[in-house]
Amino acid sequence: MPIDLVAFPSGEDDIIFVIEGDEVIRSALHFILDHQNETHSFATLTLAYAGAREVTPNLVLLGIDFLQGDGEAVVDGIAKRLPGTKILIVADSANDPLAVRALRWGAHGVLGKPISFDSVHRRVDGLLRRPKVSASMLGLLPPSGRGDRHATPSVNKPATGRANGSGIRDRHSADR
Repeated sequence: MPIDLVAFPSGEDDIIFVIEGDEVIRSALHFILDHQNETHSFATLTLAYAGAREVTPNLVLLGIDFLQGDGEAVVDGIAKRLPGTKILIVADSANDPLAVRALRWGAHGVLGKPISFDSVHRRVDGLLRRPKVSASMLGLLPPSGRGDRHATPSVNKPATGRANGSGIRDRHSADR
């Protein structure tokens, strides 16, 4: 049964630009990101800059193909035209030499392929500094597993000869 969780709905979604020449990758990234963000996809930098006249992104996912040639100027151009925007390079590998150089030029991270829902969200959430949501925060664990002050005490305490929280003395208590 699919479950769609919105852990911390906010009044404002983060704005993400996906700038990728490969239509399949661009569409996949847009699909993955669109349910939690305001996502805009562009095939060219020119179109992205035109879109930035209406909204300024918090994050740009930039296909590595845009860095061929004068990649440093591309990263610098995005930083100057979209101040405060973080740049995540989408590459074939997180260790791609061009992607690593892009980090020195000012990019904030690299997303290596193959992309998946989890890998994309992990990188995006990390760059946007979103809090990680645990199962207990979502209310998926019973109160005893949440660490609540009034929760049932744990029965997995070391054997000390004292009650172990369940009201039963452990097996070593008779030896002392």
